[in-house]
Amino acid sequence: MERTSRAVSEEQDPLRESAAPIVTEPVPDLQLQMLVRLVGQDPQAALPITLFIGGGLLYGDLISHKAWKTDWARSLRGVDGPGAHLLERFPEQVDEAVSDKQGRPVPQRLPQWIHLRDATSVVAAGGPVVMPLWRGRLTDVSGWSLGKPDSSLGETEDSRRL
Repeated sequence: MERTSRAVSEEQDPLRESAAPIVTEPVPDLQLQMLVRLVGQDPQAALPITLFIGGGLLYGDLISHKAWKTDWARSLRGVDGPGAHLLERFPEQVDEAVSDKQGRPVPQRLPQWIHLRDATSVVAAGGPVVMPLWRGRLTDVSGWSLGKPDSSLGETEDSRRL
């Protein structure tokens, strides 16, 4: 009995690895993106929200990019010390750089960033960290809910009795 061997071509070999690495990027939650876009329509809007990020909890008021940028510029003007004068025009320089990079106006796409005011970060090790402003990538958010946690977050039964 004659055996015929057929060589599997490289294109058909399922075990052959591609020379180019496959890059997968995290995908943000579509509903959260839509909520961020909705809040972005009103610079005065602020919704209480809790985010799950990197094994921790972050909560605060979801605000628009415009409101965040206004508050951020105000906070930069309050920085003291050597080099503080360099920050005076920084927000405008960022806007100019973004405009230059984008060139012509691009169609409105879903937001990639989320902005919080009066944010509190809680992780397993350590106490809460309070931040007046926070900005993060939506792809880093692994879960979310509207509202803020109960004020007793992190308290033990013993500390509640005191």
